[in-house]
Amino acid sequence: MTACVALDLREAWADVLRRRAALSAALSAYGAVFDLWAEVSALAAPLDVDADACRERWSRGVPLIAEVRPDLRTEPVEALLGPLLGVVATVRPDAAPAVEAFAAAWERGDVRPASLLPSRGGFGVPVTTGLAPDLVGFLAIGSLRPLLEQVFAPCHEHLVHGDWSLGVCPFCGAPPAWGDIGEDGRLELACHLCGGAWAFSRLRCPFCGTDDAKELRRMTAEGPEGGYALATCTRCRAYLKSVDRRERWNAGPALVEDWGSPHFDVVALREGYARPLVPLVVTARTD
Repeated sequence: MTACVALDLREAWADVLRRRAALSAALSAYGAVFDLWAEVSALAAPLDVDADACRERWSRGVPLIAEVRPDLRTEPVEALLGPLLGVVATVRPDAAPAVEAFAAAWERGDVRPASLLPSRGGFGVPVTTGLAPDLVGFLAIGSLRPLLEQVFAPCHEHLVHGDWSLGVCPFCGAPPAWGDIGEDGRLELACHLCGGAWAFSRLRCPFCGTDDAKELRRMTAEGPEGGYALATCTRCRAYLKSVDRRERWNAGPALVEDWGSPHFDVVALREGYARPLVPLVVTARTD
């Protein structure tokens, strides 16, 4: 096993809170997550898959995780999952019974680390727990991100432009959670579950695949929030937040920017759009 280098996003998160001081109280729950990631010494085995083996799977439209399952030990995940359940119960007190049911399922062995991995139908957490998919997604990101980032790190460099064109992560299969427009004007989708990123057309919906310009809309922020945008699709009613780093040069990592901008999610949700893995604080503000 290889010791995982701590995933420390605390400085980037502090910068977001400085820029959005009015939201700092609402966003305080996330601080515990970043503290956990920086302090927990997780153990993970990086995948030993060469470039040719990766590209062979990508050529078939298969994320790596579908055929090369990572060895996720229970103890490191449990060390993160316990405090995260407390965060969910605090932010969403209405979900306390479901949180307790999830914890009981974990104790019985009905839920394991593999249950938190994405699949075509969502996650493998039993629906009998009653935990909403958005909350399961938060627990998955919070408990698996430090490990999966280490697991897939050797494979990230194998992905080059043109290897992958689907709207799910080529590494772990999770849906995209953020969009980054780089200096070359190209869009990269970001995965919060494993930290992966991949190029994607700005003229397609990553969720349903439509490229009909009449079904794709872009709402851009102005003034102090210039550079941020919502890409929406009227066909599937999904949305994706993004930042143009040519304009917003001081933007932080994708996950930090996503969790730090619930006001954009609220706008999209009020317009009738939805997204996979709505951030925890957003569900608390809109439920």
